[in-house]
Amino acid sequence: MKQCIENPDDVDWASYWAERLETKVMKNWDEAAPGFYKRTHKEDYNTALFEKLILSENDTVLDVGCGEGSVTVPLAKKVKKVIGIDSSPKMLEYLKKRAEENNIDNIETILKPIEEITYDEIGDVDVVVCSRSLNAIIPIEETLAELNKIANKYVFITIFGPENKKLEKDFDKMLGIQTEDFPDYNYFFNILFNMGIYANIERFDLKNYKIYDSVEDAMNNGKFRLDLYSDSQKEELKKYLAEVLIKNEETGKLFNEKDKADWIMVWWKK
Repeated sequence: MKQCIENPDDVDWASYWAERLETKVMKNWDEAAPGFYKRTHKEDYNTALFEKLILSENDTVLDVGCGEGSVTVPLAKKVKKVIGIDSSPKMLEYLKKRAEENNIDNIETILKPIEEITYDEIGDVDVVVCSRSLNAIIPIEETLAELNKIANKYVFITIFGPENKKLEKDFDKMLGIQTEDFPDYNYFFNILFNMGIYANIERFDLKNYKIYDSVEDAMNNGKFRLDLYSDSQKEELKKYLAEVLIKNEETGKLFNEKDKADWIMVWWKK
């Protein structure tokens, strides 16, 4: 018998969010840093993101989960100052390298997990940007409350859309296993609603699918969780990719039209 909820506003969406993440095995971001630094130029995500951000040249921006700087450095070119926060020392090393390559000197970095960010430490900034960084944060309501307090003008957040990881989900279905996935974005919207934050929701219309040099490149740089597959499942993945990836005869690169990012922007004005 289905449970009847008299008032949908009483649903504890933050608890459902945390429950979905309890058993999720997170990436080692230090190990992932070189790959992120190498492949960010292949995506059209940044173009879509910066079309939506509302910034002025005198703004200070908090870049939450800044990683290797693929968003931080372009931000720094548009605003007065950027504070980048990340839990991975290796990611921040690559951020420093990217900033030096672009002659950028208005970025400050803080080594800290996102869930430990507080207003007392950061103080006021004009804009908070959380680009692809909050999907796995378990104390999500507390974290959002701090970020909302820190921002004076706007908060911009991108999280996974409903068609994220289509290629990976198809493969897992073929194996008969449940895809390890993040909570859906509707959880996120309802968490904010219950906090009294009435956010705008926009879906990025991304065109570019991922391209790979080889099947091995697709295995290593796709979103497949190789650390969770057995050796035999990895062999099955290699066969699967050899079947579904299409070769571009002009470039020699491999691709599949299902293999592109799906991102939702959630944002609000203070």
